[in-house]
Amino acid sequence: MSKILVIDDERSIRNTLKDILEYEQYQVDLAEDGNHGLELIGKNEYDIILCDIKMPGMDGIEVLEHIQEQSVDAPVVMISGHGNIDTAVESIKKGAYDFIEKPLDLNRLLITIRNAMDKSSLLTETKVLKKKVSKKFEIVGSSAAIKKITDMADRVAPTDARVLITGANGTGKELIARRLHEKSNRAAGPFVEVNCAAIPSELIESELFGHEKGAFTSAIKQRKGKFEQASGGTLFLDEIGDMSHSAQAKVLRALQESLITRVGGEKPIKVDVRVVAATNKNLSEEIHKGNFREDLYHRLSVILIQVPSLNERTEDIPELADHFIAQICGEYGMPTKNITPDAIEKLQSMKWTGNIREFRNVIERLIILCDKTITGADVDAFAAPLQ
Repeated sequence: MSKILVIDDERSIRNTLKDILEYEQYQVDLAEDGNHGLELIGKNEYDIILCDIKMPGMDGIEVLEHIQEQSVDAPVVMISGHGNIDTAVESIKKGAYDFIEKPLDLNRLLITIRNAMDKSSLLTETKVLKKKVSKKFEIVGSSAAIKKITDMADRVAPTDARVLITGANGTGKELIARRLHEKSNRAAGPFVEVNCAAIPSELIESELFGHEKGAFTSAIKQRKGKFEQASGGTLFLDEIGDMSHSAQAKVLRALQESLITRVGGEKPIKVDVRVVAATNKNLSEEIHKGNFREDLYHRLSVILIQVPSLNERTEDIPELADHFIAQICGEYGMPTKNITPDAIEKLQSMKWTGNIREFRNVIERLIILCDKTITGADVDAFAAPLQ
């Protein structure tokens, strides 16, 4: 049953609203002033809040401001018998869902509540989805090796410093990049990922910087590149060691001047992005071979984060196993399976050339092929890694 809070200093209006809303199958709490209302909001979760504006002591606008400061998700509908256009506009500007004048029109009130409920339901679904996404990209482990890099990421995140993340394939470089974004001042902006190794060299410039209509044969319309799409957020250049020399030169200019030019264009475009890059290559060797620009390397590596391999953090394997078992069983809609200590020991003794990615695949295989409990014998039978 949906729950509504009514904050109004007039007892007759409180009681009337309670009778009407309970008849409509809502659960209703009442508060006679702003302070009592905020006290109830601190103790309970509400689907919608109805708040009078003209009240002794703390008025409704002040209550609304406190609700916004506390990041309460429930939509707030302001009600007043002394309303005017300015009051309504101020309410909406301060975050109210709607403004209704007294005497209350019952139909208008109920329609507003239903619409606000739909919004509240959407907010709840969005929060659940965000939690699922966040869980999917969670960094799991409490070893000294993993704690060192997460502590560094958390310290660097609030700044706009460029970060170069290095490490073997499958170690979780993208997770570090996402953590930097989510804990930064740009978290509300986009996180745009580009896999430089997956894009042909002749298309990488168009992908990064966009193109103008007619810039090449298939350019039938203007297109914004990843730098523009990431405006106000973070651009993650994965596998940057595979980027062409031509694209490297343009990325260097973008970092130096915060300007890009679309392919086929002449007008420089100002961009506001934080660039985080990653590679599985030894860039010092690539510079020596002439494959990577040294000046670009120094622009990218204000902060260097080296992600350890799974073989360097085997003490995290019990946590990783529990995490992936819960995640994969949830995805398959099956009961969570148990794993025995001897199975964990065998997993810890293996050499993981594919790192976390390979480990997750092995756990998924074990979940599919084993019974309710994953044993050491199951690991011997089904989990042999690539040698």
